[in-house]
Amino acid sequence: MTGVLRLAGTVLPAGEQQEIHLSGGLVVDRPAAADVTTVHTGGWIVPGLVDAHCHIGLDQHGGVDEQTQEQQAIADRDAGALLVRDAGSPVDTRWIDDREDLPKIIRAGRHLARSKRYLRNYGWEIEPEELVAYVEQEARRGDGWVKLVGDWIDREAGDLTPCWPAEALDAAIARAHELGARVTAHVFGEHALPDLLAAGIDCLEHGTGIGPDLLSEMAERQVAVVPTLIQLENFPQYAEQAAGKFPVYAAHMTDLYERRLQRLRDAFEAGVPVYAGTDAGGVLGHGLVAQEIQALTEIGLSGEQALAAGSWAAREWLGAPSELRPGDPADLVVYDEDPRANPGILTHPRLIALRGRVIFSR
Repeated sequence: MTGVLRLAGTVLPAGEQQEIHLSGGLVVDRPAAADVTTVHTGGWIVPGLVDAHCHIGLDQHGGVDEQTQEQQAIADRDAGALLVRDAGSPVDTRWIDDREDLPKIIRAGRHLARSKRYLRNYGWEIEPEELVAYVEQEARRGDGWVKLVGDWIDREAGDLTPCWPAEALDAAIARAHELGARVTAHVFGEHALPDLLAAGIDCLEHGTGIGPDLLSEMAERQVAVVPTLIQLENFPQYAEQAAGKFPVYAAHMTDLYERRLQRLRDAFEAGVPVYAGTDAGGVLGHGLVAQEIQALTEIGLSGEQALAAGSWAAREWLGAPSELRPGDPADLVVYDEDPRANPGILTHPRLIALRGRVIFSR
């Protein structure tokens, strides 16, 4: 379709009946010219969904080729995720930036992990004295984010333990901030959290170890959590697989799983920002953002809050335009029902427009 495209419906987050016009990849003011094509009327129009923890370019074995990267990106796009924060990938996905039909990616570079303390072929495996240099490298390669592996199983201890001493974290996170990058960390357990927070971490991935003693600081500093609730459903499997060799770890993972919803609910109720992220690209497939947004209601978010956490609020957090105003990117999803009242409708988009082009319509 060429010229100006028109949609009409209830536009969120404002919840008002509006017309939206798309041209040149942007939302534009209502044109005076007659060359306008109406592509949809009715329904609820939502700023493009956000998967804030996604790994385009990665599968359970490590980096993947460009054809697989494309398939992953298409699966996310077709689920409505038009903006993705790639929370660590070992391959260069910059070629996707040249494709107008694929989601925008905000990258965190490659995972920074302790030697022999993470999944093989995923991250740079380094020692504490190397952390600052690698943070500098990944901050320059990324799009304003750096990803640390904060804890992982220590085979000598037989349990989750922190990967980095406090002094290494202090220097590395301070350097990232000097370079204008925010830092996030994979962290399952409790013990790595105090040092990460004291060092100035900006975000926690998973966050199943967050205790009540940390909530006031996290809320005051607005340290975000991306809980990846769908991924947490794998904890019982991880515990079962490890039980024979690492029983303490297995028991710990089971406890983290059993307490996950209450801990994350406590964090949200304390004022800690929560955003939707699927952790797609490792164990999980892509295209699950709608299910993750629905899962957020299990930790106390209302339907509207959960949708915001996977749309306009997440966009604002990531520095992207958060409402469909003239001059904003024309990235949107249309639903037949109000997704605030019926989050299940998120798995059934009626129309998806990316950079002003209708990608999907049924």
